[in-house]
Amino acid sequence: MTVSRASEPHPDVQEFLELYDSLDTPSFSELSPPEARRAFERLQAGGDPRIELASVEDRTIDGPGGDLPIRVYEPGTDGSNRPLVVYFHGGGWVIGSIETHDATCRKLAAESGYPVVSVEYRLAPEHPFPAGLRDCYAALEWAGSAAPELDADPDRIVLAGDSAGGNLAAATALLARDRDGPDIAYQLLVYPSTGNVLETDAYEENADGYFLTEDDMAWFRTNYFEREIDEGNVYALPRLAHDLSGLPPATVITAGFDPLRDDGAAYARRLADDGVPVSHHHYDDVIHGFFGMLAGPAELERAHEAHDDAVADLRDALE
Repeated sequence: MTVSRASEPHPDVQEFLELYDSLDTPSFSELSPPEARRAFERLQAGGDPRIELASVEDRTIDGPGGDLPIRVYEPGTDGSNRPLVVYFHGGGWVIGSIETHDATCRKLAAESGYPVVSVEYRLAPEHPFPAGLRDCYAALEWAGSAAPELDADPDRIVLAGDSAGGNLAAATALLARDRDGPDIAYQLLVYPSTGNVLETDAYEENADGYFLTEDDMAWFRTNYFEREIDEGNVYALPRLAHDLSGLPPATVITAGFDPLRDDGAAYARRLADDGVPVSHHHYDDVIHGFFGMLAGPAELERAHEAHDDAVADLRDALE
């Protein structure tokens, strides 16, 4: 399961990178967390997802830190026992929100026909590890009990997420296995952070010039981990777990020009080696974040292809 990158980024990706560079936007690592969040929100603005659903509802549920905001995307499909997708947004555990990943969740709901619940977990550094993970696990527990209310099957819950959200989805699945918690039917892990990325070739190859940089990643880690000892916690970096057997089947998506490319591929290998069915889709000519580039000037055809592959995997596994 060796993965690499193309000789150069896809022309659409190159066009985006040139546009991004022309904006002379400060890197996340040069900003305070609140400033970085605002910058990320602005970066995601302006793209009409063009996806209408039967309903989109903002709600709150009980979380370990108080009210936990969620957004429920209802595609309006028939059936009372549909799979239910619980989605954790990316953003290095420091930035990102339900709003920045609205288009992604709309598309997943529309294309799959499954309700999607997007979770506004607490962000670091105000709430360092494991606060966000605890929120995600609470959302999973809520989904297990609330699935019938959403006309969904509590035995067909999908944990999904991109980047830091992929990390949280993988960690929540591991935590649920170890706690004998709610059943999870599937994992959708989009360029997840799972282990020590510093060990990988992709981290050096893609350290700068491809949107997510080495400096940004160091800044995210510094903000996420309040204590050095937490950087060895298997629920922070699930690829460090001794045994991954018994976890739900998974789809892992990776990108060629992404510092996390080899990390995600290594997790897919670990899952397969421990007997977990895994489908690995690698797009060798795109960058980190491409899965959410669905509309506006940053729209990528490769993003739509990746959604098609992900939804096909979900249907094959769950229907």
